[in-house]
Amino acid sequence: MQTSLEPKALEILKDKIQLIETEEGATYLVGPIRLPVNLHGKTVDFQWYCWLSMCHATDNFQEIIDQLSSANLAEYQQSSVLVYGDFADADEALIRMHSICHTGDIFGSKRCDCGYQLKQSMENIVEHGTGALFYLANHEGRGIGLFSKAMAYVLQENGYDTVEANEKLGFVDDSRNYKDALNVLRKLRTKPVTLMTNNPKKLEALKQAGLTLSGRVPLWGDKSVFNEKYLKTKIYRSGHLKEESVCPND
Repeated sequence: MQTSLEPKALEILKDKIQLIETEEGATYLVGPIRLPVNLHGKTVDFQWYCWLSMCHATDNFQEIIDQLSSANLAEYQQSSVLVYGDFADADEALIRMHSICHTGDIFGSKRCDCGYQLKQSMENIVEHGTGALFYLANHEGRGIGLFSKAMAYVLQENGYDTVEANEKLGFVDDSRNYKDALNVLRKLRTKPVTLMTNNPKKLEALKQAGLTLSGRVPLWGDKSVFNEKYLKTKIYRSGHLKEESVCPND
């Protein structure tokens, strides 16, 4: 079913859609959109963008819109980015490549530290004055998906660590890809960025993409009896950069 927009509505949308051509086709970036966020009782204004990758590139946005009604996008999650401050031109900017975590980000699960990292990175960006939080929807369970993550949790409850559980299900430890997010980052900012992460694979992804890093900020916290094994597995099995507060007696 085609959804032909009235000219006025199409003109409004065209001003908010950017085309990023890629080797596989194109990424379409929608935004910025004002998004007031409740951050620990304080309302903070972010600018929100969402992107969608498709197998062909066109600046005929009516053609793209016509395809959306049959694509059933509600069955698939799209990634997005929250931008704060003068992200394009500020000399210093913090960024976070945050992988979606249904259990941690939404339900506040203590099995991991993802919910803490999400909120803390937003706070750090606001305190810093400029930055961007990339929320990567196809990264659930380090790229294995929510249903597979649930099965991995069953194995973890029976003695397997995070890496072992993923491998027993036929996955590699970490299959996440940052290519689309980095294309969007390159569109929004050309100056160096400081990355909030404990994961050297994320640092390497930015370097391999030719992006300039001005530094790294660790993002450990919310350690508890529920996620202690998970945090140690990150360090000793997945190669995350250790902080003394995480494993003080090792």
